[in-house]
Amino acid sequence: MSLRRKLILVSLLYFAEGLPFGIAIDALPIYFRLHGISLETIGLMSLLGLPWTFKVLWAPLVDRFGERRHWIAGAAFSMALLLALLPFVPVEQPTLMLWALLLAFTTASATQDIAIDAWTIGLLDPGEEGPGNGVRVMAYRVGLIAAGGGLVVLAGRERWPLAFGLAAVVLSVLAVLALLAPEESRRQPSEQKAGGVFAPVVDWLTRPGAWVLFVFVLTFKLGDAALGPMVKPFWLDRGLSVEEIGFVSTTLGTVASVVGALAGGLITRRYGIVPALWSLGAAQALSNLGYAAVAFTDAGWEAIWAASLLESTTGGLGTASFMAFLMSVCDRRQAATEYALLSAVFGLGRTLSGALSGIAAARFGYATFFLFTFLLALPAFALIPAAGRFVRRADSA
Repeated sequence: MSLRRKLILVSLLYFAEGLPFGIAIDALPIYFRLHGISLETIGLMSLLGLPWTFKVLWAPLVDRFGERRHWIAGAAFSMALLLALLPFVPVEQPTLMLWALLLAFTTASATQDIAIDAWTIGLLDPGEEGPGNGVRVMAYRVGLIAAGGGLVVLAGRERWPLAFGLAAVVLSVLAVLALLAPEESRRQPSEQKAGGVFAPVVDWLTRPGAWVLFVFVLTFKLGDAALGPMVKPFWLDRGLSVEEIGFVSTTLGTVASVVGALAGGLITRRYGIVPALWSLGAAQALSNLGYAAVAFTDAGWEAIWAASLLESTTGGLGTASFMAFLMSVCDRRQAATEYALLSAVFGLGRTLSGALSGIAAARFGYATFFLFTFLLALPAFALIPAAGRFVRRADSA
């Protein structure tokens, strides 16, 4: 299969992966804040992202049973149904029913992520990770635009049932498209390593120096992960409208992150994964200071827009290099499990930092909190030399 066709298929599936995540991290915080939900509760709702952390527990099932495209379609159909039900669940006082529905939604999204990531790793050949990751980040961010920009603008303040209904239709269409995608070639079940379906997890956990890799994955995007849940409430509390948030912070911001991701993919391919982690990771961390500067002052909407676009662009740069790193250390034969394990470690940092973000922002104020998110990004740089050795081992593993 030509690289061009591979990239088209990757772009479709990563749009399907980005859409529900955009709903969870971009649209829902706005939806809840407009209904009077506190910053603390919005932050704690990051715990609904735990399925993205613990998806490694059922990733071996995706590797072992059925076709990955069937897992993708089943998860997408499930999310469509849950979104169609969401407007009928009271939100002003979050109930167990609301939490259960949202947890089911994020669980289905995490399952879809497992299958899409593994399908992509099996599809791309060595040397294609750079452009492949640029395209997958771009498509993922376009999904975020559709969810956090298009749907938010459509919803405004009163038309959320329409927005959620449209998202349900889009997910249903994507499920059908997933069924039409070719199944990538992979090993047969008889080639499983001794130890059963969880052998890849055990193998990762017992590798020499694995703790360095896991700590690096946990911390590389920790600053971004802590910042994210409070950005939309910050905009609302500074008096900007829902339409401005949907258009600038999410839509234009996602376009900026797409540009950053494409540039990051090219930089990673030309200079290598480890140099890209240094340079693009530094740009990613420094951008958080833009939000801190805006929050410390009475800067107007122009400064807020600039901080948002800077953070989005550099976030795309850092994500492209980080995703290339994750793919480079995975065994293609058991990609679903290994990638899910690494992304689970990353997701743990994102979930815990997000859960605490509302408490920290409410207690210390936005300005101090945004400055702290920059400091959270720094420890990962001390681990790049050691983590980089796993990149060099990847081809021979």
